[in-house]
Amino acid sequence: MKEEQAVLDFFSKIENLPLALSVAEQTDLIRERLNSDFWSDLTSHVSGMIKRHGLAWHIASTEDRNSLDNLVGFHCNLDTDQQVYIRPMMEQQNLGKGMQIYFGLMWSGKPTPEHLALPAVAALRTALAKDGYQDNESFLAWQWTKLYPRSKSFLLRYHQKPEVLLSEIEAVLERLMLPHDKLIAQANSALSSAPRSMTISLEQLRSKTKA
Repeated sequence: MKEEQAVLDFFSKIENLPLALSVAEQTDLIRERLNSDFWSDLTSHVSGMIKRHGLAWHIASTEDRNSLDNLVGFHCNLDTDQQVYIRPMMEQQNLGKGMQIYFGLMWSGKPTPEHLALPAVAALRTALAKDGYQDNESFLAWQWTKLYPRSKSFLLRYHQKPEVLLSEIEAVLERLMLPHDKLIAQANSALSSAPRSMTISLEQLRSKTKA
């Protein structure tokens, strides 16, 4: 604490303000780069888990809409032209207290009431609710983690013991994907049989909103 206070006292002096601002700017860039590197490494890690368990998913990185060079998570896709299906994902979101990681099963497109009423979808939602997952219009299931990927403690763990940290986070996703794999597959199969008139993609929804 004494060292931190000494640093704070040094940078608090008016003559050191230009240096303080420069250091702060560079530190923000380092955090941003490490954060993006973390998501890239975790995406590769989870991709290996998917192959290891013979799951049907293809994993893709999720980019920051305001800065496409920065990664903020990943999502899984099926090798299909099906517009509406349920897919695993993990991402970070700023809640005002800093970035926090959440994960769950996200809709690939906006579901209709008919989609939600399908018995296979209802069975999956019930099983996930029993496991403590919440749901909303975009997610069949979601849950916060206690991980803050831009915090000092998190980035130090990632720098010092990356494999341990990545394996711990992978295990969180495994507890969602593996026990419910059969129910997820059944729900997506039922959704694939839904009439095309029932489906609308998120891209189409955004276009309608903008119009």
